Amino acid sequence: MKICIESADRVGISQEILATFASHDWNVKSIEVQSQNTFVHIDASEANLDRVEQLLMPINGINNCVVINEMPSETREKHVQALLAKISDPIIDISDSGMILACNQAAKGIAKKHQVDLVHSNIADFIDTSLAVLLQSHEFSMTVSFLGEPFIADINPVLSADNVTGAVIYLKSVEKVGRQLSLVQASKDNALQAMIGESEQIRLVKSQIVRFARLELPVLVVGKTGTGKELVAQALHQLGPRKDKPFLTINCAAIPEQLLESELFGYTAGAFTGASKGGKPGLFELANGGTLFLDEIAEMSSYLQAKLLRFLQDFRYRKVGGTKEYKADVKIISASHQDFEELIAQGQFREDLFYRLNVLKIELPSLAQRKTDIDLLVNYFLQLASQQVNQVNVDIVPAGREQLRCFPWPGNIRQLENTIFRLVALSDGEDIDVSHIQQVLFGKQDLAVHGELLHVQDWATAQAEFEKNLLKELYPHYPTTRKLATRLNVSHNKIAMKLRAYKLV
Repeated sequence: MKICIESADRVGISQEILATFASHDWNVKSIEVQSQNTFVHIDASEANLDRVEQLLMPINGINNCVVINEMPSETREKHVQALLAKISDPIIDISDSGMILACNQAAKGIAKKHQVDLVHSNIADFIDTSLAVLLQSHEFSMTVSFLGEPFIADINPVLSADNVTGAVIYLKSVEKVGRQLSLVQASKDNALQAMIGESEQIRLVKSQIVRFARLELPVLVVGKTGTGKELVAQALHQLGPRKDKPFLTINCAAIPEQLLESELFGYTAGAFTGASKGGKPGLFELANGGTLFLDEIAEMSSYLQAKLLRFLQDFRYRKVGGTKEYKADVKIISASHQDFEELIAQGQFREDLFYRLNVLKIELPSLAQRKTDIDLLVNYFLQLASQQVNQVNVDIVPAGREQLRCFPWPGNIRQLENTIFRLVALSDGEDIDVSHIQQVLFGKQDLAVHGELLHVQDWATAQAEFEKNLLKELYPHYPTTRKLATRLNVSHNKIAMKLRAYKLV
C-alpha cells in the first residue's frame, strides 16, 4: 500500500509516523519526504486507508492521508525512462566497479539480439575496453566495440566530492556519425539540378551520372580545375541506392601523407605521439554503407596508393597501429585534373590502381569547350551575387557578355563564378560594361589596354614582367609546382626556380 500523508512542516513528524507504523509491526518498504508531504510504501496485510488514518490522525500536525499509485521516485524513473526511450542510441550507466546500474531501451535492444541481460552485469563482459580507461575524471570520446559492434563512445564521469563513482556511456553508431559528418560537409541538395548548362557536352555528362549512379562500381571523374568534379560526385551519390547513407569527401592533395593515412584508415589507441587516447575511426569506417569521394587522388603518395589498392581488392583494411582487420562497404568515387597516362608513364601513379578506379569514367568538359553554357552560368551567378550584395537588376552589356564568351577561362566555372561576384561587388548598380570586365579579367597585366607597350625598357625586362604576371595569375589555380608545370608544359624544376626568382612562394 502506498500513501501520501499531508502534514504541517514540523520537525520530527516523519519520525513519529515511522514509530507509529513500527509499533504495529508494519513493514515500511520505502519512505520519501517532501515539504508537508510524507510518502510511505507499507507492506502489511492489515493496512488500509481507514486504519492508517485511525493511527496517524492523533499525531500533532497530520492533516490528511491519500492512497497513491506510485512513489514520487517511481514517477521520476518512468519519466526518465520515457525520455531515454526516445533516444535511439544506447546509453549505459555504470558504477565504479563496472556494474551496469541502468540502460535505455536502445541498449536493451542490442543486448536482446545477443540474448544477454545488461542490468546488474559487469560492463567488462560486453566492451573491449578496460574499466580503468572508462573511469576518467573528465569527459572524453573513444572508439569501442560493444557486443561485437563498433561504436563511438562519449563517456561522462559521475563525480562525488571530486571522486569518480561511475560513468554514463553514450554509444553512437559509426554509421550515424558518418551521416552527421556528411551533413556538416557542404553539399548541394540536388547536385544534378545544380549543374547549369544545356550544351551537348553537359547533357552527356548528366546522362552518364544518371546511369552510373545506379551501379555499385568505382567511378573516376576527370576534368580541369574548376569544372565541378565534386558536384558530379554528389550527384552520383544522391541518385544512387546509397543516398540515405554517408557521403564523405577528402582532398588528397591538402593533407600530408601521414595524416592522410590516419584520416582514411583511422588509428588505434597510442598508434603515434599525440594520438587520441581511444583511437579514431577513419573515413572508410565512417562512410560504411555510403560513398567516399577521393578528390585529387593523383596527389596520393606511392605508399598510400599501394594501401588503397589493397583495400579495393576485398574492401578490408587495418587501422594505423593495429592488427585487426575491418571491412567497409563503400562506393569509391575519385577525381583528378591530371593526365593519368602521363603520370603512369612517369612512374608517379600505379597502373594497377588506375584500372581499379577507372571502371566507370566521367570526363568533364572545360568551360572553353562549352561556350554555349556561359550565358546561362553568367545569369545564374549574377542572380546569386546580386542577392549577396543587395544589388537589384544588375546586368552585363551585350559587348561585355561577348568578352566573357571569348575569354579562355583557365580556371573554368570556379573562375567565372569569382569573376561575376567581383564584377557585381564593384558595380554601382548600373549595367557592367566592357571596361569593367577587362579590368577584372586582366588588371594591369593587359599592357595593350593600358597603353604601356611603348614604355617597355628592354626585351629581357618585358619577358620577365610577362613571366611574373603569368605565374602570379595561374599559381592560385594550380597551387603546386607540379600542377603549374603540367599546365604550362614545362619542367617542374623550371617552375620552382621561376617562382622563387619572382618571390611568389
